[in-house]
Amino acid sequence: MDSSGWIEFFTGGPLANRYAAYFTPRYNRITPTIVVYEVYKIIKREKGEETALLFSAQLSANPIVELTESIAYLAADLSLRHGLAMADAIVYATAKDQDAHVVTGDADLKDLPGVIYVK
Repeated sequence: MDSSGWIEFFTGGPLANRYAAYFTPRYNRITPTIVVYEVYKIIKREKGEETALLFSAQLSANPIVELTESIAYLAADLSLRHGLAMADAIVYATAKDQDAHVVTGDADLKDLPGVIYVK
């Protein structure tokens, strides 16, 4: 789950119900460290620190995948190959490294293999 999915779900955005399906026990979620950063930052800016900390605790209930050197190199390669921004490349590389799919509403990722695009 990338940042857009978590934020949409947490804030009850228009696509929250579509993302809710991926929060069932049927799916195992991993959380790249960059997603922790993005979600905390955006929620803190929009809803305040207390809410950001509460939501961050929910993120931490899933395995957190740290940005390793090998993921960083893979992210750089994927960024160059697909024209991805840094955060998108790190999320995508983390999924590739962990043999996982990315669930996202980010149009920059929608056509890549292993991406589930929520619209």
